[in-house]
Amino acid sequence: ILCEAGLLPGILLQNETLRFVCRDVGLRVERDDLPFTSRCTEGQRLVIPVKHGDGRWFAPPELAADLEANGQIVLRYTEPVNGSVGDVAGVCNEAGTVMGLMPHPDHAVDQLLGSADGALILASLVESAREHAVAAA
Repeated sequence: ILCEAGLLPGILLQNETLRFVCRDVGLRVERDDLPFTSRCTEGQRLVIPVKHGDGRWFAPPELAADLEANGQIVLRYTEPVNGSVGDVAGVCNEAGTVMGLMPHPDHAVDQLLGSADGALILASLVESAREHAVAAA
């Protein structure tokens, strides 16, 4: 929806296999200087589940190259998952204030679920919100 509304670059399409994908996948953090990834380190590998049939990120080659050059790729799959261009799993707007994410960090917040890596993304958001609330006070 955010992609189609023009808030994020690219669009989401049906998975390349035309099948619903539901499994834990590896992600590599491409940027750690955003409100979504401040608790991560660049290059860090996270394990977070995907659960989608329409999660394949697509952008034309020129746009994908621009996003790479602008540092707007936030997370990348460590293996092919759904056919996303460049194995992109997360992309942000130019300002770094909006992120589109295909995996589900909220389903990876406790080792009992298989991974707690999603908590790093959620904690990054909470920390950023606190900092902005304090600055506004």
